[in-house]
Amino acid sequence: MRKVNRASMSDAQKFSLVRCEAIYTGIALIGLIIFWLIAGFGTASSEIKIFHLPLWALLGSVGVWFVAILISAVLSKVLFKDIDLGGDDNGK
Repeated sequence: MRKVNRASMSDAQKFSLVRCEAIYTGIALIGLIIFWLIAGFGTASSEIKIFHLPLWALLGSVGVWFVAILISAVLSKVLFKDIDLGGDDNGK
């Protein structure tokens, strides 16, 4: 992505960026749901056990958390930009 001078961004550009971030977050959520379905239900017939727990239980719970953290880190480092959306700092 190219660097954008945030101070000179118009409101339309700022909200376009916010919209883009929201779309990619939604796509990430869909990807996480697909991973959860495959990891949890897709491995349900497997006899593999880790620490005496079935593979589907670990992948469908702990595995989903790790993937969600990874996706969040990638989105925040690559896509999300810190921009001023206007308004004052004391919430009025």
